[in-house]
Formats: sequence, structure tokens, C-alpha cells
Amino acid sequence: MTHHIVWHQPAMDKADRQRLNQHKSGVLWFTGLPGSGKSTLANTVDRRLYQSKIRSYVLDGDNIRHGLNKGLGFSKEDRTENLRRIGEVAKLFVDSGQIVLTAFVSPYLKDRAQIRKLFSEDEFIEIHVSCPVDICEQRDPKGLYQKARKGEIKDFTGIQSPYEPPVRPELIIDTNRYTADESADMIIAYLKENKWI
Repeated sequence: MTHHIVWHQPAMDKADRQRLNQHKSGVLWFTGLPGSGKSTLANTVDRRLYQSKIRSYVLDGDNIRHGLNKGLGFSKEDRTENLRRIGEVAKLFVDSGQIVLTAFVSPYLKDRAQIRKLFSEDEFIEIHVSCPVDICEQRDPKGLYQKARKGEIKDFTGIQSPYEPPVRPELIIDTNRYTADESADMIIAYLKENKWI
């Protein structure tokens, strides 16, 4: 029972921290198939933000599963819980005045829609890291597609489990056509255009 838990209003709020940092805070939500380049792109953008003295942080799917979400599997229910937790952590980063970059397959439309609801409309940028599954499988940086094909990995997105692409993402980045640097240029330009930085 949680009826005795009361929200404690902090002394400093998000607006105070944004003024201190001199930039807007929000979420860049990178979604796409395994091997599409989400983590590479998120880290490339993060490096660019750091070089511009913008406070940012990357939450990466594999890294989060080493700690916060250790013990969660890849069933639909576990994936939903994995993302619910990430959404709440991302919200804390946004409240702290930072730009948080989340690199997660996040395969289901419904889960991404629930996370979007945690934020103001101007605090959430969904970035579809688009790449054909055959190209992702050719890249296969972690050898996961090969393991999934052999049946060593169950419920693997793109093989046994579906990926539901975003319907109206703020950005679509085709990593089959553009390098990580070119893709990062597009994202940084979008952030400037929308006065995040």
C-alpha cells in the first residue's frame, strides 16, 4: 500500500537547472532493430553535445541490463517493464536539466507511447534509427542474429519477435545511407532548430 507516500517538492526545479545549464532538457529516444546503429549514433551525438558543453548522458540497453534491469528477460512483459523503468530514469535526468539519449530496441508502439506520456510534448524526440533487417543482420556486431537463427536466443526482435516502427517519429535516420557523423549532424541541426541547444 502506497497511500502514505507523499511527493516531496524539491527546492530546485527543472527550470532552475535548465537556467544553470543554459540549455533545454529532454529525451532523445533512439529506437530501431538490433544492429541498426542506435548505440553508435547516441554516443556520437553525446560526444558532440559534450564538446559543446551541453550536459547529457546515454542510457544504453545492454548497459542498463547489467544493473538496474538485471534479471529481466525478453518476454513481452519483461520488455515492457524494462522500458517502464527506463522511462522513469529518463524522466529523472530530464528533471535534472540534462539531455538524455536512450538507445533501446523498444519494439512495441504501445510501450513507446506510454513513455512519451511521461514528458511534455516538447521534451521527447523519438528517433527511428531505420535500417533494413538484412543489413542489420550482415552487420551483426554482437553475433546476436546468428545466435537467434540457431535458436540460441529466443524472442529476438527481427527474427522471432516483431518490431513495430514508429508511426510519426520526430526524426528518421537511415543508417544504411548515412554515416554516424552525418546522422549526428542531422540530430544536432534538429536540436538547434527546435532551440534545445
